[in-house]
Amino acid sequence: MAARADGRTWVDGVRPYLERGPLAAFALGVSSGFPYAMIAATLTTRLAQDGIDKKTVTAFSLAFLVYNIKFLWAWVVDGVRLPVIGRLGQRVSWLIFAGLLVIAAVANLALADPRASIAATATAAVLVGIAGSTFDVVIDAYRIEILEPRQLGVGSGMSQYGWRIGSAGAASLALVVAARYGWEAAYLSTAALALPAILAGLIIGEPRRHREPQQRAGLSAAVAAIWRPFVQFFARPGAVVVLAFILIHKIGDTLGQLVLRLLLDDLKFSNDEIALYDVGVGFWAYLIGIFIGGALYARLGLKRSVLISLILMALSNASFALLAAAGHSNEGLAGAMMFENIASGIGGVTVVAYFSALCDLRFTAAQYALISAAASVVGRVVTGTTAGAIVERVGFVNFYLLTVVVALPGIALFWWMSRSGLVDRSVGSAGTEGPGDARDGASG
Repeated sequence: MAARADGRTWVDGVRPYLERGPLAAFALGVSSGFPYAMIAATLTTRLAQDGIDKKTVTAFSLAFLVYNIKFLWAWVVDGVRLPVIGRLGQRVSWLIFAGLLVIAAVANLALADPRASIAATATAAVLVGIAGSTFDVVIDAYRIEILEPRQLGVGSGMSQYGWRIGSAGAASLALVVAARYGWEAAYLSTAALALPAILAGLIIGEPRRHREPQQRAGLSAAVAAIWRPFVQFFARPGAVVVLAFILIHKIGDTLGQLVLRLLLDDLKFSNDEIALYDVGVGFWAYLIGIFIGGALYARLGLKRSVLISLILMALSNASFALLAAAGHSNEGLAGAMMFENIASGIGGVTVVAYFSALCDLRFTAAQYALISAAASVVGRVVTGTTAGAIVERVGFVNFYLLTVVVALPGIALFWWMSRSGLVDRSVGSAGTEGPGDARDGASG
């Protein structure tokens, strides 16, 4: 068996991915990905096939906004003990409860008929968003707490693997079943994808690192449960700078992805070509990127691996500028999609590991919900209102070059945070309590 110069073999590199925590993170990711898919392209396809006009179809994107405000009720997951099933533990009981909510919400959407009542369908979609985002809050908290600090990189990678497979699998399963048995059966069949997270919780049990909420009653205790997670986060030195990085680090990447399908349509790529290179090549390239990200995190540590991933994600947008300049080219599209998805996969490991390590274990659910919402809200709200207008004014080549420039402040800010020691100081107990230290990156 071939060994590297440091004496480690490829088996040693794979072993961390096969530990209980990362395997559970994979199952959690599968369940986390599927509700989002049910109100994304799958619902868009269903509405279009039912003859709903484009303006109404695009309005359904508002259901996604629920994911950006989930931090408003995330404190409930940390501080409220469920009756009866609460004896299973705070995290496990909420995994079961939120999972059942998702199943019920998806079943409700399955039974809604857009042609009979578009309002009822919209309400059902929002309910899936509420249940799915709540499930996300529980899953993220459980993932962070079952992983040891040394496993945060590998565990984040396995979670991203699961999310991609869960979302893509749910969307594909729904399309296949819908073509044969109708949309009602399609949605009902995907509801079973909530089970991997529930089963993982029952098998793994309550996380050793979880800190039980304080058992206090009264209005003041309820109010404290809401504001304490945020007060604790912002009381840290440099918290405002860390939040600024969270807000801006992905704007360039989000801008580029928002208009990607418009670029491909402008370059006259067929649906088959888009399916092959965007969906097919992109899917596998993302998974490769996740594995590379895990290796970089383990070998280089948190600061250097995050900085490399930020640079790669920025540069990957330049590949679409080259594609736009070259015109219709299958080779160019394959190369651009491979570069972009590998870079995104690396960032999905390293950046998520850093964000996970920021949490205080007393408030894991509330703080990670705030962090994950902040990481996407600027891109979804601000850039979503400006991307199309910028493309019309400057063209696709200059637009994608502009997204590279827009990404530079996030890179520069993280570089400064690393040099000044702020990255190390910002890490919470989730990144330090237990075997290893998330800042070192080593996974075993």
